[in-house]
Amino acid sequence: LDICIVHVISFPEIVNIINQVSAVFMTESNLCECEVPIKVVGDIHAQYQDMNRLFDLIGRVPQEKFLFLGDYVDRGPQGLEVLTLLFALKLRYRDRIFLLRGNHETPSVNKIYGFYNECVMKYGAGIWWDYQACFNRIPLAGLISKKVLCMHGGLSPELNHLDVIRNIPRPCEPLDRGLLIDLTWADPTNKGDGWFHSIRGISYMFGKGVVQQACQMLGIDLVIRAHQVVQDGYEMMAGRRLITVFSAPNYCGQFTNAAAIVCLDEDMEVNDCCW
Repeated sequence: LDICIVHVISFPEIVNIINQVSAVFMTESNLCECEVPIKVVGDIHAQYQDMNRLFDLIGRVPQEKFLFLGDYVDRGPQGLEVLTLLFALKLRYRDRIFLLRGNHETPSVNKIYGFYNECVMKYGAGIWWDYQACFNRIPLAGLISKKVLCMHGGLSPELNHLDVIRNIPRPCEPLDRGLLIDLTWADPTNKGDGWFHSIRGISYMFGKGVVQQACQMLGIDLVIRAHQVVQDGYEMMAGRRLITVFSAPNYCGQFTNAAAIVCLDEDMEVNDCCW
């Protein structure tokens, strides 16, 4: 996969991987429950070589257990390579790697920001549609040891109980508002305690008070999310009750950001690993 995926995996083989992993996703809850120790990974954005360096640095599946928070495609050059490796690992070690859906795992987004063109160039437009059907089946959030809630985007005014995540029907396509949109699009902010209109023009921004209230209401200690470039690869907010993690270094070749993951050990201690 270091060269080009089309020289390694045929079109029928990649479609078979997509179909098989779609079936696996449908056996999982919308809220994937996993246990520590585990490593939580933020946005990858088709930076396949950087993802491989991450594995070289901190270990690989199955020796290590991973939760990925979405945004596997777009912006970078090798979204197909990223997906194929992660999907193959999911098929082989389904209890050692968990994949969540990001806002870029949506046709209205990844048709514009690179993934569609990559599919057309490497395998043809048909495979892009196969991936969209698969993306509609990817789980939406993760719960680590009952105490750490993970998603790609953020919290939602509709999130008053964890069962509302579990009860979202799949396969599902995001609309322009609602819980699914918030889980994949919402952002934290330091400008206040409540809910605010998002500068993205979709979903919300939410303050420290929302995070604290959600932790109490949902019985959790921490929220881990991705979705935003942060200079050091991770950033703590809301009195250390929320972590943003971003795992694509030098994002798009336009930023000088470090990348990071969040490591939770057996004692629920939180550590970061930056590179």
